[in-house]
Amino acid sequence: MLTAFARAFKTPDLRKKLLFTLGIIVVYRVGTHIPIPGVDYRNVQTCIDQAQANQGLFGLVNMFSGGALLQITIFALGIMPYITASIILQLLTVVIPRLEALKKEGQAGTAKITQYTRYLTIALAILQGTGLVATARSGALFQNCPVASQIVPDQSIFVTITMVITMTAGTAFVMWLGELITDRGIGNGMSILMFISIAATFPSALWAIKEQGSLAGGWIEFGTVIAVGLVMVGLVVFVEQAQRRIPVQYAKRMIGRRSYGGTSTYIPLKVNQAGVIPVIFASSLLYIPALIAQFAGGTSGWKTWIEQHFVKGDHPYYIASYFLLIVFFAFFYVAISFNPEEVADNMKKYGGFIPGIRAGRPTAEYLSYVLNRITWPGSLYLGLIALVPTMALVGFGANQNFPFGGTSILIIVGVGLETVKQIESQLQQRNYEGFLR
Repeated sequence: MLTAFARAFKTPDLRKKLLFTLGIIVVYRVGTHIPIPGVDYRNVQTCIDQAQANQGLFGLVNMFSGGALLQITIFALGIMPYITASIILQLLTVVIPRLEALKKEGQAGTAKITQYTRYLTIALAILQGTGLVATARSGALFQNCPVASQIVPDQSIFVTITMVITMTAGTAFVMWLGELITDRGIGNGMSILMFISIAATFPSALWAIKEQGSLAGGWIEFGTVIAVGLVMVGLVVFVEQAQRRIPVQYAKRMIGRRSYGGTSTYIPLKVNQAGVIPVIFASSLLYIPALIAQFAGGTSGWKTWIEQHFVKGDHPYYIASYFLLIVFFAFFYVAISFNPEEVADNMKKYGGFIPGIRAGRPTAEYLSYVLNRITWPGSLYLGLIALVPTMALVGFGANQNFPFGGTSILIIVGVGLETVKQIESQLQQRNYEGFLR
């Protein structure tokens, strides 16, 4: 990997792309530290310093924003509205025939779906920005801070609208930065920004573990976490690269005097076909009961039960629900994202077949059978990886967004692998030596 980066910097056009990407990253990180108008920055910093390691409901969103959410900056919402909008559009593509037709139209249809994603991103940014401002004004953003209710001193409607507009504009700007990286830089822009947001929280999270440790000044715990992290990265890389290759043979066809087809290829079915989406779905769904309990008044029995079992994240009920939801969403997402019947029809149309399997419906049934078989280990792997933060919460007193586990490690490794592959492919295009030297 380091060799690929060194060779990329020696290539002039790739060096320009890498430097452009680094420049956009610097702009993004600067924006995560600029507070929005109407916020008392000193009170915010006071509450952050006094906050507990576990930020509860807002921990996941704060991780995706690179720590900007709890500081209430112009990039407080980060890339999260775009991620949510992309997932919603992807799910609606299966339900709404118009979107499904656009998806099949090629580049023009994809551009239209991207435009819809942008509109939905702005709408979600307005909704989430309003919720964040309301939470900050009520003091619920930092529950244990004595000056939490003074974060927004002026609670007039004009200041509130200004804050929401500022955060919405920040989200639109972040979306534009991501598209700039995709067009003129290296890798997928949105994924790169998500990678940077998560990686930015690693140093503080690791140092907090060292500060809370008791063995040799915390260095034993710190070294243990680093060792576990390396093992986790190796495991995730191994599973993310694992795939089941289904051989496909294309029959030879004569068109005029020319012969077409007769080639052999394969269909790569990844073990983790769903990626990180099931973990995000499960986390978001489990936040709903805790969110309702947080804003509900009184001390009713159901509120107390939720706070005891579903807020901190180390209760057996929470762990079991989290694991089962991840397994369920893994199968659900694979079912809507991979259509065996469509793949079988395309193979039949172009004269392709799986050796030993008849074309058409038997091929679709075989693909569905294989997909279900490999989704089981993939879903169990996702569930175990996602439970690493919970084990760290019990063992080291870390927060639920423990750096080497769950959503963070899956995104970090996935984006890193794809970016390195893209750099290597562009290097091969520019430095192809051929067969004769």
